Amino acid sequence: MAAHSGSKTVIYAAIVGNLLIAVTKFIAAAWTGSSAMLSEGVHSLVDTGNGLLLLYGLKRAARPPDLTHPFGHGRELYFWSFVVALLVFAVGAGVSFYEGVRHVLEPRHATNLTTNYVVLGVSFLFEGYTWRVALKEFRAAKGSLGYYAAVRQSKDPSVFTVLFEDTAALLGLLIAFLGITAAAYFERPELDGLASILIGIILAMTAVLLARESTALLMGEAALPHVQEEILAAVRGDSDVERVNGITTVHLGPDQIVVALSLEFKDDRSTADIEACVERIEAKLSEGRSDIATVFIKPQTSATWRERRAELAQHSSLHRGTKG
Repeated sequence: MAAHSGSKTVIYAAIVGNLLIAVTKFIAAAWTGSSAMLSEGVHSLVDTGNGLLLLYGLKRAARPPDLTHPFGHGRELYFWSFVVALLVFAVGAGVSFYEGVRHVLEPRHATNLTTNYVVLGVSFLFEGYTWRVALKEFRAAKGSLGYYAAVRQSKDPSVFTVLFEDTAALLGLLIAFLGITAAAYFERPELDGLASILIGIILAMTAVLLARESTALLMGEAALPHVQEEILAAVRGDSDVERVNGITTVHLGPDQIVVALSLEFKDDRSTADIEACVERIEAKLSEGRSDIATVFIKPQTSATWRERRAELAQHSSLHRGTKG
């Protein structure tokens, strides 16, 4: 829950900042006729809507399990994160690219450059603040991992989504500044439209990254290696367990992990002993980690387990070969 609390703080900051920026940019675009400024206004408006969708996803994902969804609703957050990626691509990138092409084909000079520069400066301050909040939260969550590895391994898309969007926004502001300045200096209004096209390309790249990460989470990712080792260490010490063959995990949400264990019990243990052992292990794991939602334990020989892991490894290898 602490992670979600931090995520909401980042999202609230992004919503307020982006809404104020969007209104300011649209007014400036209408006043000056700048294509890049209009694209930036659309960009900020899309980011505002995306923040609201992420909040909605967090609320839906927090609902408890029911008969229809016995494992809870955690994956709703991953679904809405994917919707955010689609909006960034379809609306943000699409409108920016269209506006840029239109301005290149039908160039018109922007007026009141001072207004554009003031708006860009104020927007940079707002975006810089929300980016700093998102970066601080992301750093706290990533620990010792590098930024790329942290994004790839993260199970909470709400934090890195805001960070990606704010990074794209800062790059977009820089491009808008360069485009508006170049258009005025060289007296080539087409450069203003080119800046809008470049902003659209940045948004498209951001959307692809977000969609890739959200899709992987939506399909179901395993828990991080250190989490799996922590679970195995807790099970290995049980007096009724002869051998822990292995573990299979899947995230249903940032704080919801389903665990399946393959165990060999000692030969002289009765059915009652095994049942007591299973209950003991489930209780121990639930007490040790609040993010473990469900534990399944299957009595299984090591040979059977190795066959199953080999089959999974083969499918994984074939999948990577197909993608390559």
